Amino acid sequence: MTQTDLIEPDSVRRALTLFKVTAILVGIGLLLMVAEVILNYGFDNKALAWWPQPHGLLFLAYVAAVANLAFKVRWPLGKMVLVMLAGCVPFLSFWVERKMAADVERTLAGVEGERRQPTTLGA
Repeated sequence: MTQTDLIEPDSVRRALTLFKVTAILVGIGLLLMVAEVILNYGFDNKALAWWPQPHGLLFLAYVAAVANLAFKVRWPLGKMVLVMLAGCVPFLSFWVERKMAADVERTLAGVEGERRQPTTLGA
């Protein structure tokens, strides 16, 4: 049994969709967080003072979505942690979301291709 035999494409697709949505939301949320810090400390403006708590909840949802996807596609722990940390750097979550989504789509295409090929008996 190989690693790809353990991957369930439908489950991975759902996890990938959740990952994509949370990565984009966290990216936008992080940009708002940067704006909040600039407004608060640079201009003593508290207009976005309410944002850090919702941003923290979004980040936790992102971490959970990354872990969910990582376990389903059997990522190594280091890769999972690096993808999680990408949500801490402005603009990086957008780039990592595209890169990881393409990587998972390639994996799924390989899994589905292997499963479609007929097995030959006695070969």
